[in-house]
Amino acid sequence: MSQYDVIVIGSGPGGYVAAIRCAQLGLKTACVEGRETLGGTCLNVGCIPSKALLHATHQLHEAEHNFAKMGLKGKSPSVDWPQMLSYKDEVIGQNTKGIEFLFKKNKVDWLKGWGSIPEAGKVKVGDDTYETKNIIIASGSEVSTLPGVEIDEKTVVSSTGALELGKIPKKLVVIGAGVIGLELGSVYARLGAEVQVIEFLDHITPGMDAEVSKTFQRILKKQGLNFTLGAAVQKVDVSRGKAKVTFTLRKNDSEHVIDADTVLVATGRRPFTDGLGLDALGVAMSERGQIKTDAQWRTNVPGIYAIGDCIDGPMLAHKAEDEGMAAAEVIAGKHGHVNYGVIPGVIYTHPEVANVGATEETLKQEGRAYKVGKFSFMGNGRAKANFAADGFVKILADKETDTILGAHIIGPMAGDLIHEICVAMEFGASAEDLALTCHAHPTYSEAVREAALACNSGAIHA
Repeated sequence: MSQYDVIVIGSGPGGYVAAIRCAQLGLKTACVEGRETLGGTCLNVGCIPSKALLHATHQLHEAEHNFAKMGLKGKSPSVDWPQMLSYKDEVIGQNTKGIEFLFKKNKVDWLKGWGSIPEAGKVKVGDDTYETKNIIIASGSEVSTLPGVEIDEKTVVSSTGALELGKIPKKLVVIGAGVIGLELGSVYARLGAEVQVIEFLDHITPGMDAEVSKTFQRILKKQGLNFTLGAAVQKVDVSRGKAKVTFTLRKNDSEHVIDADTVLVATGRRPFTDGLGLDALGVAMSERGQIKTDAQWRTNVPGIYAIGDCIDGPMLAHKAEDEGMAAAEVIAGKHGHVNYGVIPGVIYTHPEVANVGATEETLKQEGRAYKVGKFSFMGNGRAKANFAADGFVKILADKETDTILGAHIIGPMAGDLIHEICVAMEFGASAEDLALTCHAHPTYSEAVREAALACNSGAIHA
């Protein structure tokens, strides 16, 4: 029977990072993965392939709408959908093979198969059982759906099916106006599909700063996405490869039916812990099916830890990575730490949307005195030159101490710009600290400095 210091169950961003970090800290480590490739949902059917399609279709949009303005004349490119999917698959392959290389480099054993925990200190994979001092559960999450909506991955698809449709639909209905629905809705809108988004709430992107959410919806509408808000989907009927979506409007209970070639169910995800044997082990679970952990990612069963989507908190790859590294540090006898107040969120549409920390709504609920510094990308020279002047940067700072409490960006490269503010928040910086830091010209990042200036004496270019 093979013996390890740590066995990690799951090779997604949380699992593979935890395994590598454990090995770097001198622990004999293995990682269990049942897929044919490493990387979990994110690399195989999530973050990475969706970004490939977003990138490809954004280039198409630029060719169709902006090339001629820059003197780049010629026929707009036609879409070779099979080739675009092939490009996406190539990107996936490069990334998953990269993790295999990292496992070999760091001497992490890949135990191929689906894992279960027959008892504390043991992991079973197929017919083999392995002994280990510690177990990290990083089993991730799976798609959740609605009553009356059955996903067949052909006509009614999850994000997985939406990444490999046989053809571009003429009409796509997206159920759910969160990150996944809006990103994939943007992809197919750029490819010529008529996209209708149905959302239960009265606004898109739940939990986002309200001002950003309204601006975002307005921009997406200009790009061709249509929205039905405050609507509860009752059922989806499929016949001969076509779908009928029935929903009621919450304001008056009126019932409506719309037709679609494809329906994308983007109503969120739920922890995936099936088959691990947690019930028999007595591992404490929450009502939402999440594994309960303490501040060091320990479960109530000694020697078993859990990280990522299967525990509480936002289902984000980078949150799982941070927890994976921190749990490895704890197991190695060091101090693992994750600052949950400084975990950014990003939507990779165009423009991108990014946030970190508090929103105005949460600060008002808490009765916190704050100030707002805001700067439009219309005042940014680089953004105007690149046809990317939609959006703004908003920084929220404590009214008395000027400490940065949160930031919200809608605009070009927002997902990269947000990290300057993340670092500032990690060091407890003030808006003035950001404002006094020299930023290269001309860059998008100048908009961040201008927003920081606007928190106090005022932006220069506004």
